[in-house]
Amino acid sequence: MAFGINNITILGNITRDPELRFTPSGTAVVSFGIAVNRNIQNRDSGEWQTDVDFFNVTAWYKLAENCAESLSKGDRVLVSGRLSQDNWEDKTGQKRSAVKIIANVIGPSLEFASCKLEKNPRLDNGAVSTPEETKTEEVDFTDEDIPF
Repeated sequence: MAFGINNITILGNITRDPELRFTPSGTAVVSFGIAVNRNIQNRDSGEWQTDVDFFNVTAWYKLAENCAESLSKGDRVLVSGRLSQDNWEDKTGQKRSAVKIIANVIGPSLEFASCKLEKNPRLDNGAVSTPEETKTEEVDFTDEDIPF
């Protein structure tokens, strides 16, 4: 069986403040909109026009919490993830669908802004820890313990 590739990376501006929610089991999920502008030239007049595409973005877990804390409407961000299509029936029985981006990576664009990164410590299993989970342990070693 052949598998396809589902990967998208876009750069645009956030259209609404990220909305952070939690599932009944406590998993963080954030959603926000993003607008992506592109310039197109009218064939008849030769004038340039701006066309806009709007996308809904969803992120989960710690990425969701960091987005809600760090981002707001108007921020320019780079979003990388996969496309996901939701299907449902509305109240009148019509079939509806919507495509959204499930983000794996979200980062601010530094083209017109700057930011200071605050790194979250990692646990031994690679997961990101909260400050309460971070333990510092003093280690006593000699020069013989260093492998170089």
